[in-house]
Amino acid sequence: MRAERLKAAFISVMLFLLFIGAWHLATLPKKAAVSSADAEYAALMGKGAEKSSGFPPPAQVGKAFVHYLSDPFYDRGPNDKGIAIQLGHSLARVGLGFLLAVVVAVPTGFAIGMSPLLMRALDPFIQVLKPISPLAWMPLALYTLKDSSVSGVFVIFICSIWPMLINTAFGVASVRRDWLNVARTLAVSSARKALLVILPAAAPTILTGMRISMGIAWLVIVAAEMLVGGTGIGYFVWNEWNNLALPNVIFAITMIGMVGMLLDMVFGRLQRLVTYRE
Repeated sequence: MRAERLKAAFISVMLFLLFIGAWHLATLPKKAAVSSADAEYAALMGKGAEKSSGFPPPAQVGKAFVHYLSDPFYDRGPNDKGIAIQLGHSLARVGLGFLLAVVVAVPTGFAIGMSPLLMRALDPFIQVLKPISPLAWMPLALYTLKDSSVSGVFVIFICSIWPMLINTAFGVASVRRDWLNVARTLAVSSARKALLVILPAAAPTILTGMRISMGIAWLVIVAAEMLVGGTGIGYFVWNEWNNLALPNVIFAITMIGMVGMLLDMVFGRLQRLVTYRE
């Protein structure tokens, strides 16, 4: 097992180095096709006849990494904050919207999963609301809530609630009938049955819904912050693009991916902890 992990790590490092090498070669300055008169003029003026592709090479992006990671908590005004502060604002919005979705989705999913009648009654509403893009709610949120940060939290809530609700309802409805029959035979109360039988059995499916919701929430917050501005990693990307600072944009994109990977790893670990083997 350990040997397999080492092999996988070695292949990953090699692929990364191959990617960096190809990127470096693709961004090398290219000789421009110039006439002899232009070449003589360039030689007289002491200028080369090289033309850059415009896309930043790995060395420039590396400098952006060093610059922002060497002091991630600096604060020089509204439009110049460290990457840790920007990520902190984004994670705070995602965390609050996600927790609100948990409070609503898990109990509602439990109720739907335990009642076929309620499932049939609410299914049309879920199927209509689920496909709506979270960003489509942003204009209504801004008009109603009058606050960009609160609107961002609301958008995260909307995009997080559906995977959790659907997975919770599915997990609760899929609990083995044998276990429920045993609980009924032992005259277990409804509350104890929900906590001691249904919840442990449905926990892996519920955590799967939470994992999906967190991934969607982290995707949506970047786009939402581009729209509302202010603070956050999405605003940082948009602001650096407006400044035509592509190395900073690539740095921010990498940080978004790394934070998303860490969030997914956390929920993956929680999912494995509650998964049982028969």
